[in-house]
Amino acid sequence: MFEKIIEFIKGLQTPIAPEEAIVVLLFSLIASIIVYLMYQFFYGSRYIGAGVHRTFIIGGPAITALFLGIQVSIPLSLGLLGALSFVRFRTPVKDPAEIGFILLLIASSIGIATNNYLLTGILIVLVFLCLGIQWLTRNRLTLFGRGNLMISVDQPSFPDLEGKLTAFLRERLRGVRLESMSVLEDRVSLNYLYRRRTGFDWTAFTNDLIQLAGPAKVEVFVG
Repeated sequence: MFEKIIEFIKGLQTPIAPEEAIVVLLFSLIASIIVYLMYQFFYGSRYIGAGVHRTFIIGGPAITALFLGIQVSIPLSLGLLGALSFVRFRTPVKDPAEIGFILLLIASSIGIATNNYLLTGILIVLVFLCLGIQWLTRNRLTLFGRGNLMISVDQPSFPDLEGKLTAFLRERLRGVRLESMSVLEDRVSLNYLYRRRTGFDWTAFTNDLIQLAGPAKVEVFVG
C-alpha cells in the first residue's frame, strides 16, 4: 500500500520534484523559525505588539509554496493579488518594527522559493548583526536614546482628555514630542517620542495615567 502511494506521487505531473519541494519548504521553515526567534529576542520581550509573530512559522512555508506554484505558470501569477486579498489584520500593527519583521519573513520566503539561498542567508545575518548592534548600543548612543510611547484613547473621551494628557506627559517624560496621531475604529492612537531614563517606573506611570483618564479607556504601549 505504501509503495503504491509513493508510485502515485512520483507519477504526478508536477514541474517540481517532491524531493526538491521538501528541501525548499524545510529551508523556508528554518528561516521562519529564525525570524520568529529574532522577533522574540529583539522585540517581543520589550514591546507589546499586535502578535503578528504568531503567523511566522506557518506564513513562511506558505509564502514559499505560493511562489513555487506561481513561478512555473504565468496565468497563476495573475491570481497572486487575489490569493492574498483575503488576508485582513483585524488588530492594527502597533509598531513599525513589526512591519520590518513581516518584510524580512516575506523576503526570505521568496528568496528560498527562487533558490537564492545565499542572498537569503546574507539578508538574515545582516539583519541580525544590525539588530544586535542596536541592542548593544541602545543606551550608549544618542541615536538610540529615544523611546517610543503609544497611547490609545477611545474617541469620545479624547477631546476632554487631550489637554490633561499633554500636561501629564510633559511633567513625567523628558523631551516628549507628539510624532503622529491616527484614528481607527473609534480609537485615537497617539505616538510620542521621549528621552529614555534608566530606572524609570513605568508601572507607576501607567497607574497614574489610568487615574488621570478616569472612565476613559486608555491603552499604553512602550518601546
